Amino acid sequence: MAELMARFLCDAMLGKLARYLRMCGHDTAYALDRDIEADDALARLAREEDRRLVTRDADLAARTEDAIRLSATDIEGQLCELDVAGVRLSLPETPRRCGRCNGALAAVSEEASTPNDVPDPAAAAVWRCERCGQHFWRGSHWDDVRARLRGVTGDRKG
Repeated sequence: MAELMARFLCDAMLGKLARYLRMCGHDTAYALDRDIEADDALARLAREEDRRLVTRDADLAARTEDAIRLSATDIEGQLCELDVAGVRLSLPETPRRCGRCNGALAAVSEEASTPNDVPDPAAAAVWRCERCGQHFWRGSHWDDVRARLRGVTGDRKG
C-alpha cells in the first residue's frame, strides 16, 4: 500500500525530483540545500532526521537502511520507480510544501497584497512559504505537474 506523507532526503543528483516530492506534500530535504554531498554525511542525516534516503548511488543505497535506489536519470523514470516503490505521487488539494525550500505553506488572505507576478488572492487561492516567502498558486505549472504524475501513476492517484 502506498505511503501517505513521508519524509525523504534526496541526494545531490535528484534536485528536480525533490521539488516534485515537495509538491506532492512530502517533507523532502535536498542534499545540496544542506551543503552535503559526502555519502556518510547523507546516511547520517537520513538516520538523524528519520528520512528515507532517495539516491541513484547503488553503494550508498546498499549501506543505508530503507533507502530507495533509483536507476533512471530522467524525471519520468524516477517518478515511475518511486511509484513502484509505493510512494504516493499526487498533488494535494491544498499545497503543503514549498518546492524551493521545503518550508510549510500558509494561505494568503483575500485582503493581502501580493507581488505583481502573483495572482490576486481575492481571485485565486494563493499560498506563501513561511520560510522563504515564495508564493504559490495552482496555475499552468500545477496542471503540467499533475498531468505528468497522472501519466506516471496511470490516473489511479490523480
